[in-house]
Amino acid sequence: MDHTNEDHNRIHFPILSSELTAALGAIEDMADGTDAVPDSVVRGRPPAIFRAGGPMLKQFDQSTASSRKGSQAPTPPRSVVGIGNKVAKPDYSEAKIVLAMVGLPARGKSYLSNKLMRYLKWLEYDVQVFNVGQLRRSRAHHKAQQSGILEDHTSSYFSHNNVEATKLREQLAEDSLEMLIRWLKKGGNVAIHDATNSTRMRRAKISARVAKEKGMSVIFLESICNDPAVIAANVALKVSSGDPDYKDLPREVAERDFLRRIKEYEAVYETITEPHLSYLRITDIGNEVTLSRINGYLQSRIAFYLMNLHVKPRNIFLSRHGESQYNVEGRIGGDSLLSERGLAYAHALPELVRNNIGDAPLIVWTSTLQRTIQTAGELPYPKLTWKSLDELDAGVCDGMTYEEIEQAYPEDFANRDEDKFNYRYRGGESYRDVVRQENILIFGHQAILRCLYAYFHDLPQADLP
Repeated sequence: MDHTNEDHNRIHFPILSSELTAALGAIEDMADGTDAVPDSVVRGRPPAIFRAGGPMLKQFDQSTASSRKGSQAPTPPRSVVGIGNKVAKPDYSEAKIVLAMVGLPARGKSYLSNKLMRYLKWLEYDVQVFNVGQLRRSRAHHKAQQSGILEDHTSSYFSHNNVEATKLREQLAEDSLEMLIRWLKKGGNVAIHDATNSTRMRRAKISARVAKEKGMSVIFLESICNDPAVIAANVALKVSSGDPDYKDLPREVAERDFLRRIKEYEAVYETITEPHLSYLRITDIGNEVTLSRINGYLQSRIAFYLMNLHVKPRNIFLSRHGESQYNVEGRIGGDSLLSERGLAYAHALPELVRNNIGDAPLIVWTSTLQRTIQTAGELPYPKLTWKSLDELDAGVCDGMTYEEIEQAYPEDFANRDEDKFNYRYRGGESYRDVVRQENILIFGHQAILRCLYAYFHDLPQADLP
């Protein structure tokens, strides 16, 4: 059983090609974290006790190979001449969006940028964040190496009264915009301009520049936070996470300077009121959402994703079902019951869960197949059954062993073995098809859990199979 503490956010907008994403949306609804949690924590490896092969689960996975037995290959239907084919990556070449962030420092702009990037990448859009602050630090570092001159990037640099610094910051924002436009022209889909973009003048410049490019559109995403606790946590994270702006300063000094920087931005900040702009405004991470002029499929997906943000951390536990009778026989798919070893796993689960979550509330989700329902049967928690969590559909090969598939369809078997992620069973599914308020424990199947695990740990899709 694998465990992850996730701070990602949910999506309710359905993906027509995959039921699983509907379940993923509801899972994300139960798994949001806080702005103040760095990505490195989220992507960290879960406790060893929960991982496949962990000390409390190893006894249930030591003799799988020896417990399997072969079977005779049946004669395949004459009408079936192959298993299926490879699934091509969707063609998103026409999708070109500039997503320009708007907001004061410590309001979660980079947090939103990175989470949105992960979600859209999972949907196989080509996405990149262009962070103006990183560009500023990179150029300052290069200048220091070349000339030995260290630039002053304390709060005075961000003052609107500092004419020279204001020109430099405007130039950095424009250069970042040009970089992302070039990237979109080379084939990118969504370029995120991660900057304050806090004045009407700046937003007008961005809109005018993007309007010159055929097929490109711009959406502004404003993040407003009025919660002092969240702002304080974000400020503390900023000055304690090794940010180059403050790496040589004592924490108290760094915090004071960063708060002064925020004040400098507040002096000139203009919230979005321009009626002609396409924008989303998120207040206090989803407590209030304002949308204006959002059009088209991709823009709507982005909007629905961002509309469902909240920041209450929850735990997600993933467990494959106990060993089934088909597992023992080496058959794929089907709806078989648990084997003796599978029943032993189901019997051990209540104590395992109780020892690790105590009396915390928990909801258990299973697929509609007997082996997951049986696995969760002895757990004393509310249970939900989701067809979206059913195993990857093996099509005409359902109920066959891999040996039988190899004998019946040797050419297609080899194609599947070469590229498991993109291979779709005839009449069935591929891994690519599947991709598209309390703690939660999910009992599912190998392919489904691999997809969920990879998504929440920000792993490449190529690593799924």
